Amino acid sequence: MTKPVPPTVSFDEFDEINYPRPEITDFDGIAERFLSRRGFLKGSAMVGASAFVLGAGSLAARDARAAAGWLSFEPIAANSLDQVTVPKGFKAEVLVRWGDPLWSGKPAFDHVTRGTGESQETAFGDNNDGMSLFAAPDGKSVMAVNNEYVNRNIIFGNRPDGKPANADDVRKGKAGHGVSVFEIAQHGGKWSVVLDSKYNRRLTVDTPIDITGPAAGHDLLKTAADPSGTKALGTMNNCGNGQTPWGTYLTCEENFNGYFSSSDAEIKIPAEFKRYGIGPKDWGYAWAMADERFDIAKHPNEPNRAGFIVEIDPLNPSSTPKKRTALGRFKHENAELVVADNGHVVVYMGDDERGEFIYKFVSAGKFAKDGDNSALLDTGKLYVAKFSDDGTGMWVELTPASTGMASMAEICIHTRQAASAVGATTMDRPEWVAANPLKAEVCCALTNNKNRGVKPNAGGDPTPANGPNPREKNNYGQIVRWMPAGGDHTAEAFAWDLFVLAGNPTVHNDANAGSKNVTADNMFNSPDGLKFDSQGGLWIQTDGNYSNAKDFAGQGNNQMLVGNTETGEIKRFLVGPKECEITGITWSQDKKTMFVGIQHPGEKGNSHWPEGGDAVPRSSVIAISRDDGGLMG
Repeated sequence: MTKPVPPTVSFDEFDEINYPRPEITDFDGIAERFLSRRGFLKGSAMVGASAFVLGAGSLAARDARAAAGWLSFEPIAANSLDQVTVPKGFKAEVLVRWGDPLWSGKPAFDHVTRGTGESQETAFGDNNDGMSLFAAPDGKSVMAVNNEYVNRNIIFGNRPDGKPANADDVRKGKAGHGVSVFEIAQHGGKWSVVLDSKYNRRLTVDTPIDITGPAAGHDLLKTAADPSGTKALGTMNNCGNGQTPWGTYLTCEENFNGYFSSSDAEIKIPAEFKRYGIGPKDWGYAWAMADERFDIAKHPNEPNRAGFIVEIDPLNPSSTPKKRTALGRFKHENAELVVADNGHVVVYMGDDERGEFIYKFVSAGKFAKDGDNSALLDTGKLYVAKFSDDGTGMWVELTPASTGMASMAEICIHTRQAASAVGATTMDRPEWVAANPLKAEVCCALTNNKNRGVKPNAGGDPTPANGPNPREKNNYGQIVRWMPAGGDHTAEAFAWDLFVLAGNPTVHNDANAGSKNVTADNMFNSPDGLKFDSQGGLWIQTDGNYSNAKDFAGQGNNQMLVGNTETGEIKRFLVGPKECEITGITWSQDKKTMFVGIQHPGEKGNSHWPEGGDAVPRSSVIAISRDDGGLMG
């Protein structure tokens, strides 16, 4: 019997409430898995000072500009205000809010009803996350933004119990998900949405999408509505993103499991479903009430068609998006694409769940600058990372031979099981991956993991404290970085270290104080979004505990910082409103405006941002610029 789920519970907590993992009771030997965890922590995460992996001279020897040093600002203090705070000399303005129409003649957002299914289908979606800006051939600026999910207690706040009451409520909830594509323009120094642009488009849970790659047509993807296994409906829980050099947008399906339920309370849940958190109870959205494809008792293969990376052409509104199964199926955070020096395309990906893995895909073909790259993400090699405690690592290719699975199609559908089969390193919730444009350096945010050293992952893989995940019951998170062998992103070997261990040095004097580049002036918890700017500055966005109390005292609301991977310096640039997450970042073509996402303000009912007063809180994209008109990235 499943337990009731509060309306504000996270997807992670939902999985643990309904599908609890057995606890580990024997901690003997964990601390001795490598030299000494205490000694490791003292010497590891001090990049630029002691450089645990590479040696102090290696960082200094790199021929790269002092990343982030070009952007001069006075770091701001943490706070718990219901506003966006940026440094003196900068301004932040709202570009678009949840519910703002993308076409003229459509109703403005209604703070009483929170809209209808019809109005939401023509308006900016909810809980914006990853985003990219594209330059159209006609000179227009086109933005693609993920809309990850909807807050039940807000979007259905007109219902007494905060739950969908009828089919139109379900329609509205579904339409709040997906991707919003729209043109933006600057007039008088202020950016705004261009209504009725030929580029404006909403992709939702009901948008037709092609299934491509190794898993296309496999029996596990066939349904009554699509016996071919090559045509899906919709994309959901779109978290982070990626952008290709051929001008397409990669949107990543993350916590797709929370939308499926069963009309048969006694249904037997297969192990393959349990690994992904799919069971008889959904997250309270009740989609199966109005759309039976979300009823696993009636359509057991439907969940297998979610959890992929979807490629969208934002400059061609009539194009059909494609689910690229070659990149694997799991809870995708983002997709960081790099063209290696040898021309092959490499896509780095994290699976955002406690104890899951980091992956990369290497294309079989090579990028052709003026050629056809439309199928480049359909064929290639899929790898998972193994980190050794000595600061080295290997990418292990997932093949039928290495995993014992029947085919690449099966591997691309049950990717987590394949990674477990080869003994990949369980990680502390791998979130965004970011590649430095100035050198062969890649970072991944490991946001936190309260189960490290306590419980195995969903597949039963042990989660002992280890090299890149050195702390048991990790509440603060860290950023791991790796350098591919020979500077070649397609290489199977890499070296790694920790750029930062987040923590609170005002509360702790042990490993939970964080690494030496964390101080009382820049401390934070739960790094989530990551993105390098064109100058090599690493932007760090947080999604963590904003209580500003106890272990998190002095850390305030979620925030955005910028790091210098040469020196290890980290400075706080932005603090968000109450109960929000900072996520998603992109820049205007002239790099004078930075666009940043503010997601789920007031998720627990204590914010009225951005409009104030008694207004409903609304996720939004903001535009940040300098008062002097200088560069932002």
